[in-house]
Amino acid sequence: MGPVILLSKKINFLFAKIKAKVVILTFTVLVIYPDNPIAETMKILILNGPNLNLLGRREKSIYGSRSFEDYFEELEKDFPDMELSHFQSNTEGILIDKLHEVGFSYKGIVLNAGAYTHTSVAMSDAIKAIDTPVVEVHISNVYAREAFRHKSMLAAYCTGSISGFGLDSYRLALEYFMRFKPKQIGFGTQKA
Repeated sequence: MGPVILLSKKINFLFAKIKAKVVILTFTVLVIYPDNPIAETMKILILNGPNLNLLGRREKSIYGSRSFEDYFEELEKDFPDMELSHFQSNTEGILIDKLHEVGFSYKGIVLNAGAYTHTSVAMSDAIKAIDTPVVEVHISNVYAREAFRHKSMLAAYCTGSISGFGLDSYRLALEYFMRFKPKQIGFGTQKA
């Protein structure tokens, strides 16, 4: 299949010389080949672990009173250039299956593994095994809570960790992916 012509790479053509003036016709073209990562949609998965299905109803003093579904609608409006999806499970194996499913084709994963953050070697191994960069997020400041929450089994294989900004921890992770698109994320990003 031949290239698709769109807008963007400047090409200047000398059109004609008229009375000692050079007239230059300028137009913009972007040639997108099927293998060109710029042409791909920035698909990002937000993956939520155990008990996050109860956001808005559970421990409101820590997690707030807003459901994730309401917040996700706001994220979709605020990040129109991204193809966002979200998935939640209380089961470790299902979360690992989802990491495997999207971990070689999506541009990024925003992961709130909940309590599995502190206990799951299997999730850590899954993150290490995939190509897609993962940003670990937490709604609460885990370092202001119980001591067992201070250790992440996942952080060593994640691109970064964000915690303590409420639901906006997710927004900050998406901002990271937007800022570094497309050449520094996904499809070949080196992991630790």
